[in-house]
Amino acid sequence: MKRLVVLFWMVLSTAALALDPSEMLEDPEQEARARSLDHALRCVVCQSESVASSNAQWAIDARQVIREQVAAGQSNAQIVDFFVERYGEFVLMTPRTSGSNWMLWAAGPLMFLLAAGIGFGYLRGRSRAPVTTEAGLSDEETRRLREIMDE
Repeated sequence: MKRLVVLFWMVLSTAALALDPSEMLEDPEQEARARSLDHALRCVVCQSESVASSNAQWAIDARQVIREQVAAGQSNAQIVDFFVERYGEFVLMTPRTSGSNWMLWAAGPLMFLLAAGIGFGYLRGRSRAPVTTEAGLSDEETRRLREIMDE
């Protein structure tokens, strides 16, 4: 039971590390928008964490910029475009499906279809292949084998 309680507090404490209460906006609707943007953008320092869960100085600054722009009345698309313009599409946790990124999105399903087609063709070819039966040993080979076994 103690382990469960410790685990529970560890999980809860990680959320407290990222967002400082002084960073939060007064308006709950604006704060909700800012938090959704925090989760949509990647920390360029950590690279595998969203801005919301990162404690890097860049992420702290990014959260502040997001909140300033939300408070200034910018739309979510404008704020995302602001970050993409400065840091590229890498800053997006979920890349867009436009431009050359469509190939990345399509690569997985296309590779699966290609592998399934090759596998189907291989199995179909094996089922159509003539069945070869083993001829067994010739009379000469049988005689020689018996001689060897008797020695």
